Amino acid sequence: MSRKRKPYPILEGVQILDLAAEGNAIARVDDMVLFIPYGAPGDVADLQITKKRKSYAEGRIVRLVQPSPDRVEPRCSHFGYCGGCRWQHIPYQAQLAGKQKQVTDALTRIAKIQLPEISPIKGSQNIYAYRNKMEYTFSNRKWLTPEQMASTEVFDDRDGAGFHISGAFDKVLDIQNCHLQDDLGNRIRLFAKQLAKEKGYTFYDLREQHGLMRTMMIRIASTGEIMVVMSFGEDAPEAIATVMDALRAQFPQITSLMYVINLKVNDTITDQEIILHSGRDYIEEEMEGLRFRIGPKSFYQTNSLQAYELYKVARDFAGLTGSELVYDLYTGTGTIANFVSRRCRHVIGIEYVPEAIDDARLNSACNAITNTEFYAGDMKDILTDDFIAAHGRPDVMIVDPPRAGMHEDVVNVILNAAPQRLVYVSCNPATQARDLALLDSKYRVTAVQPVDMFPHTHHVENVVKLELR
Repeated sequence: MSRKRKPYPILEGVQILDLAAEGNAIARVDDMVLFIPYGAPGDVADLQITKKRKSYAEGRIVRLVQPSPDRVEPRCSHFGYCGGCRWQHIPYQAQLAGKQKQVTDALTRIAKIQLPEISPIKGSQNIYAYRNKMEYTFSNRKWLTPEQMASTEVFDDRDGAGFHISGAFDKVLDIQNCHLQDDLGNRIRLFAKQLAKEKGYTFYDLREQHGLMRTMMIRIASTGEIMVVMSFGEDAPEAIATVMDALRAQFPQITSLMYVINLKVNDTITDQEIILHSGRDYIEEEMEGLRFRIGPKSFYQTNSLQAYELYKVARDFAGLTGSELVYDLYTGTGTIANFVSRRCRHVIGIEYVPEAIDDARLNSACNAITNTEFYAGDMKDILTDDFIAAHGRPDVMIVDPPRAGMHEDVVNVILNAAPQRLVYVSCNPATQARDLALLDSKYRVTAVQPVDMFPHTHHVENVVKLELR
């Protein structure tokens, strides 16, 4: 029988020094570095260590002795439990400063290459209601707060609709109001939840894998168009029709209302048949007069207004004059490719997901763009020396890889292709810095522009311009 581990001691009166990775704050006690969630630089707090490693420790605030003078009151009532917006208690300008430092630290400490002055980060026009897409989970195991657990109240009704709790796959935090999307999203979710309760429909059991109400995706585009996709965990035609008909009647402004019957283990719907209940099977975003069709499985940057700022930076860094052949790697649904197509001779987009390439081609056709072509497949298999020989050596490459960055084979093909300019868009400055070090043999970095796409989180996008030496 294992012995219960003795809790670590509480450290009293520790000063929080700065913001750190993964949305944490950082403190030091003697030679030990502490990472603390929900701390603010300038806080003095009593800290409980929760995990100890050789070079660092993790902890939590058990008592705020003296709040930082820079602290602000979080807008969200779920702050501290949800985990999605760990920086709501920090003024937005301080958040931007933290992200600027994150980019600077990654490029200087990891890349270790010669850098120009890093431009000031571009802040988001909206810091609330900026997300065009939210996904919610219905669960019969609503997570209880420590205060609820400590109370004498009996919680017989554990049905909830909200976000997964970190570290507890089968628990969901019941959300009343999320401020990251237009409030219409809250009204739609709460209506569906209340309707299911009134009808006695079961909420999904994430352990036992059964229940009718499973997930809900809500997209609200900058054009005002709205998509709702309900996912049901049981094939119950009458109940499904009741839910979908009620949503249509209550929210006639929904542009695209769809559902999926998902009987498999995981929640992803990319491999499922999406059934159109009413309206169109897509909505549209708009950017400089271009219309981008978004289906239920499509990827589109979740901050529409800031995506425009991000793509403008990428286009400016590309330095297009109208005569260039551009390769757009990791093109997704072709948003960047179509966005830059007016200012170059030809664009070739490459992407791993075939459905995304279908969307990219459709978006070109819908906008009467004729100077693009798209290819689906693994980047390192498609983008070969033979491919470049057949399609032409690019003048400019734009790359926007996933968080893991680029495969080393792709980096080598870029080095062999030797485009005059390379624009690297990244959602992870650390892996971007690693790749920049690999490119340094042939390229020099001439511009760096961080862009904040996700206020109140630690996530940051960064655009780097490289020129052939």
